[in-house]
Amino acid sequence: MRRAELNHLVSQMLASFERVSDLNVTVGRPLQVEADGQLCPARTSPEVAHLTPFQAEAFALNLIGSERRLLKDLVYTGSCDLSYQLGDVARFRVNVFSQRGCFSVVMRKLESAVPSVETLELPDVFREMAAEKNGIVLFTGATGTGKTTSMAAILNEINRTRAVHVITLEDPVEYVHPHQTATFNQRELGIDFDSFASGLRAALRQAPKVVLVGEMRDRETVEIALSAAETGHLVFSSLHTVDAGQTVNRVVGMFELEEERQTRIRLSDTLRWVVCQRLLPQVGGGRIAVFEIMRTNLRVQESILKGEAEGKSFYEIIEESAPFGMRTFDQDIVERYREGIVTEETALAYCSKRAVVRRGIDQIKAARGEKTTDIEGLAMDIRPRAGAKGLAGR
Repeated sequence: MRRAELNHLVSQMLASFERVSDLNVTVGRPLQVEADGQLCPARTSPEVAHLTPFQAEAFALNLIGSERRLLKDLVYTGSCDLSYQLGDVARFRVNVFSQRGCFSVVMRKLESAVPSVETLELPDVFREMAAEKNGIVLFTGATGTGKTTSMAAILNEINRTRAVHVITLEDPVEYVHPHQTATFNQRELGIDFDSFASGLRAALRQAPKVVLVGEMRDRETVEIALSAAETGHLVFSSLHTVDAGQTVNRVVGMFELEEERQTRIRLSDTLRWVVCQRLLPQVGGGRIAVFEIMRTNLRVQESILKGEAEGKSFYEIIEESAPFGMRTFDQDIVERYREGIVTEETALAYCSKRAVVRRGIDQIKAARGEKTTDIEGLAMDIRPRAGAKGLAGR
């Protein structure tokens, strides 16, 4: 397979469906694309019904090309990450990995235009995150929930409004930010630096005001990020956690037990925001992002320092702090249901606490005059009390 043939095949896969987010190459399956969260067979010519190990390997090796570093990573670690440019049509974040002796490829389509807070219709508090002068802002969620896109929107806001030096450490570079008010230096793992820890350590000597770390993968990276925040830098990064409480526990859990107290103190001083994301299928097709947003206040700092307790869980603090820009997933999901963007089934499937969302949905239904239960035909069972007949005859 030549590079031109590969480009032609990828182009056909992209054109198969609208809103394609991923391309999937797996042995024993046809070429597939993910559209609106569902894997579908791609329409290509010639049609490939079942990929052979040779076809999958040819596809993977043509993506890698002659990059020795990537081949070494693939052989020694079982996978490698790279970026792929399809002319002026699209850019991709690519992962090539081995499974059962064969190669597989997943290609995430990257948007060419840098997103903004307005175009993504993000909550207004995202502008407050862009205005922070120091500390750590964490974006969390499963792979493919839009963490990188949200962080890119905040960096775009900084780029538009602040004359600062911004350094990004990414794997690979996804959104290319043009120089506007801010000055951007974007570095890619494996090409410009060898690990996030070493790249972040070097960044502190490059006079940035804002640093983006693509992912906090280990204790060393978290340690340096905390130090950067303590010395007046604003640090953005991501973690694979499901909510704000688990995020705090994950960071603390990266350190030894005897370091826990000091880590909690440092985290309570430097953490500014935690934003958790989920993508929900919406009515009419497509997906919409819902958020759990926690900002630090005295109650949050106390829970970070002393741990969660009854009545002092992060969920309860966020739930009670909605007037201050916080929200739980469940509050956001109920609001999306109120707006008619998601169905009741979707809301209940993606929520954190089913009882909370069920109660919220029932309140919305009651306000609309709709039924809140499927139970029908109930009647009171009236039975005469003992002695009632005798009394009635007197």
